[in-house]
Amino acid sequence: MTASNQRDREKQIAAEAAADLVEDGMTVGLGTGSTVSFLLPSLARRHRAIRCVATSPRTADLARQLNIDVEPFTTIDRLDLAIDGTDQITPDGWLIKGGGAAHTREKLVAITADRFVVIADSTKPVELLRGPVPVELLAFGLGSTLRRLNDITLREVPSSPDGGVIGDYHGPLVNPRETASLLSNTPGLIEHGLFPPEMVTMALIGRGDRVEVMTYSSE
Repeated sequence: MTASNQRDREKQIAAEAAADLVEDGMTVGLGTGSTVSFLLPSLARRHRAIRCVATSPRTADLARQLNIDVEPFTTIDRLDLAIDGTDQITPDGWLIKGGGAAHTREKLVAITADRFVVIADSTKPVELLRGPVPVELLAFGLGSTLRRLNDITLREVPSSPDGGVIGDYHGPLVNPRETASLLSNTPGLIEHGLFPPEMVTMALIGRGDRVEVMTYSSE
């Protein structure tokens, strides 16, 4: 089995484990990315009566193609469960997300859920987070924001679904909480891709043919 096939296998079993957590009547947040692309068919096969919100137009489109009910995230003020992938996860539960530029919506969906479950293959766990950190910025005053946070490079990608400019912060990441605080307190920066452990309930990590379950203080 190639390394790519092995990663896909691990994503699949992690997604299946997460889909098993979904019960009839739940409101569910659906993340974005390659691991979530395995989750959606897994949910569809279970035929659960659920209401979903999606963190990106791509996820919403894929879910609807599989007859999963996706609603606008306008009137729902809480979710039973949110499931999403990650770019990196540390043993104590810090995440970096946003490789797909959906981190603002992903964070809002995660914080709205009673339980936020992360699914990943065995390449995602790391001892220490490695930058850069994805960021979304207001186009208004962009030059000012970049001058005050001069460690940001902009991506040559379309704006976010909400009109934000996508970039990456390359500054210090020795203390994730300090970096998260710096970014969160910078006017003009909409959101960043550092997710703290207290936001995460559980991580389901595919390793070979088994799923490693990591739980955190919010569980």
